[in-house]
Amino acid sequence: MRSGLRLGVVGAGVFGRYHALKAAAGPRSVYAGSFDPDAGRAAAVAAEAGGPAFDRLDGLIAACDAVIVASPTRTHAAAALAALRAGRPVLVEKPIAATLAEADEMAEAAARRGLVLQVGHLERFSAVRAAIATVIERPLFIEAVRIAPFRPRGTDVSVMLDLMIHDIDLALSLCPAELVQIDATGAPVIGAVEEDIGNARLRFADGCVASITASRISLKTERRMRIFARDRYLSADFQNRKLFVIRRTGEGASDFAMAEEAWQEHDSLEAEQAAFVASVLDGAPVAVDAAAGRRALDAALRIAASMAEVRADARAAGLI
Repeated sequence: MRSGLRLGVVGAGVFGRYHALKAAAGPRSVYAGSFDPDAGRAAAVAAEAGGPAFDRLDGLIAACDAVIVASPTRTHAAAALAALRAGRPVLVEKPIAATLAEADEMAEAAARRGLVLQVGHLERFSAVRAAIATVIERPLFIEAVRIAPFRPRGTDVSVMLDLMIHDIDLALSLCPAELVQIDATGAPVIGAVEEDIGNARLRFADGCVASITASRISLKTERRMRIFARDRYLSADFQNRKLFVIRRTGEGASDFAMAEEAWQEHDSLEAEQAAFVASVLDGAPVAVDAAAGRRALDAALRIAASMAEVRADARAAGLI
């Protein structure tokens, strides 16, 4: 029997299935099984990944060394806290939780027991993100667009927590200065409450500004980011895995040169899991810790509040 860190997966949806398959194939991990309130879905994923399905969360936790939480956002805190209180390290998919209070409780539970708590902000583990870090040190302006056709998955939360949070986290990782101002607007289109499309303008204390657009009701899929810094401009296409950089080569207005940057491609989810395993087994620094996850959640919730304020003002003025 193959040895390794026994990973149990909470959630048997799209990402739960992906995580189960990666855990089963990982060089340093063993798939310990899945739990999902939908027993049939859990059984199907478990059979495909070559492990057992559990009808109770505590049964899964008892059978593994560490837990991956890939269930709907509203269930993140309950599942993660159950695992942490049982002494199991946790990798929780983004966003870390539905509320800041839940995020704080999770962070405190992990810290009290000295356990790894990693947040699955997948783009942090992409080869494109790693390449960006070698080119840009201090961004002046960031423009991000992340749009996709409608899918029922993820609609239990707003587009900010579903899609926009990827680029919120990337912007925060590139701009460590304090986030001092947010102006945002958005609208629910498919549903009656949660926003399906939105734009946010984030201003940081060091002067950097990020404009982030997200939509889950578009006709096509697009994931792009443009970053402007002193003497250079970068265009990243996360979907097609392309990165172009324009650099100043002299003092003249036309002294610029464009080049496509190369990098070593890899599977982002595999890298995310490998980083978690390394933190648990080797004590490696947590790649995206609870503080980073909380910062991204806080920004997303502030964006949501800004959108709600704009709608309230428009309603009060009789515009909607």
